[in-house]
Amino acid sequence: MTSFFRPRMTGPRFEGGTIPLEMLADFAVLSEMLLEVARWKFREQNVGRKRIPRGFFSGVSLRLTSVEQGSAIPVIALVATSATAFPNEAESYFIQARNAVIAAVAAADQGSRITDHLPEKLLGYFDRFGRNLADGEAIELSGDSGGPVARLTKDSRRKLVRASAAQDYTEETSVYGFVHEFDQRNKTFQLTLPSGAVLSRIPAESQHYETILEASNGFRLQTRVRIFGLGRFDLNNRLQEMVSVEHVVILDRLDVSVRIDEFRMLKEGWFDGRGAAFANHHLNWLVDAFANHYPDDARLPYLFPTPDGTILAEWSLGEHAISLEISLEGHLADWHVLKTSTGEEETQQYDLNSPDDWHAMAERVKKLGGAAE
Repeated sequence: MTSFFRPRMTGPRFEGGTIPLEMLADFAVLSEMLLEVARWKFREQNVGRKRIPRGFFSGVSLRLTSVEQGSAIPVIALVATSATAFPNEAESYFIQARNAVIAAVAAADQGSRITDHLPEKLLGYFDRFGRNLADGEAIELSGDSGGPVARLTKDSRRKLVRASAAQDYTEETSVYGFVHEFDQRNKTFQLTLPSGAVLSRIPAESQHYETILEASNGFRLQTRVRIFGLGRFDLNNRLQEMVSVEHVVILDRLDVSVRIDEFRMLKEGWFDGRGAAFANHHLNWLVDAFANHYPDDARLPYLFPTPDGTILAEWSLGEHAISLEISLEGHLADWHVLKTSTGEEETQQYDLNSPDDWHAMAERVKKLGGAAE
């Protein structure tokens, strides 16, 4: 049993040589795709034959044998599962299939013609293969002998799906809004998005009923939920519907990710002709920084955008008014506390690339009365 394919997974979730269980579904699709591409290669090279010989491919199987370190590298072997008469020939078509998949991914990554390597009908497999990749992650593909590396990312996967002539694609996603209707008879609910658009007929699983009902009852109080699941997008990357839902959570009214999402909608000149639009990568950094470094036992601030391109975080804690002006470019934050009863002030600068500075800031918030309730 020899190594047939060794994709390399890159991104924070794969550090330490681990692979999230949801990614195993992608590799099941990869196995299915490689088999179909191998069959296509056989037909392409045996034009006179009406059908593939019985048992030609059934005696071999793709199996995950180990995961190597160095990010995470699943080792996939091509294994003989029965005494087939065609093991060597079948293996040659699997190798051609692997190389064709790599070439198609490389073409998508480089912006060249994808259908020179795989036909449209087989490119449809990319609607499922790579579906669970997150931003900043990739599956790097190369042959046994090394050579150029093809990177399957969220972006290149979308290009592959577009080349399949599909009208839409599916992707793991999350979205938040207000539950304005819950149809318990038909087991669906509707979500009003911050833009005012509505997602209808979202499937409601029984394990989510209690949360959805709570959000629906809190609609007039603007209770927001975030739902995580499989979304269907058009080719302009606009969410059309939620195909399935995995999690539903009630959001804190000061939830940082929700508030920052609102800043993404600000256009150039949003403040009386002043104020630049915020760059997504800057806002993504701030969301991740709060998620990774701001503790659950400290009260969340209210966030404001400023026309100067900074983000202002504010806490009102009894007689203490706290503000933190965050530079999205330099990742520095200017801290200011005013004790309203005495006029006493306190200033400090924090480096938001430093976990120690985040800890010190959060401890100061808690000491001034900002422990989470």
